[in-house]
Amino acid sequence: MTTPAAPAAVHLAQLNVATLRHPLDDPRIAPFVEALDPVNAAADDAPGFVWRLVGEGADDATGLRPAGENVIVNLSVWETQDALWDFAYRSGHLDVMRRRRDWFRRHVEAHLVLWWVPAGHVPTVAEALERLAELRENGPSPRAFTFASSYTAEEAAAHDAP
Repeated sequence: MTTPAAPAAVHLAQLNVATLRHPLDDPRIAPFVEALDPVNAAADDAPGFVWRLVGEGADDATGLRPAGENVIVNLSVWETQDALWDFAYRSGHLDVMRRRRDWFRRHVEAHLVLWWVPAGHVPTVAEALERLAELRENGPSPRAFTFASSYTAEEAAAHDAP
């Protein structure tokens, strides 16, 4: 997957949500929980990584439940779409993703949304959930898209221009 590099003035934000099949302390979820620290450390060290959401006093965001009691969220910011793609699909993260059906229910609606943010902007969970809702309601656009239906930072800026 090759996409034009985003201008240095913007970064790519991503939110994905996952509905747990069982509580996090259930033994059937243990392999996922055990993978959290290594995967998060790999993300933190990945080329192009900028920021990720963590709970207060925590190393991850699994304790936050802004999208529902059984729904965990992953919110992060990356320098480029290629950097996020490489981490998600060309690293050890892919091994964990291959087992996602063991731990999470299949989402009928979109569970991942991407959007461009000004460099230095830390998106809020509310902002991220609004982008996901926009994608679910209206389909992909320069404001809320997916890897399969992506838009460049330039297209997003042109879309938002008055």
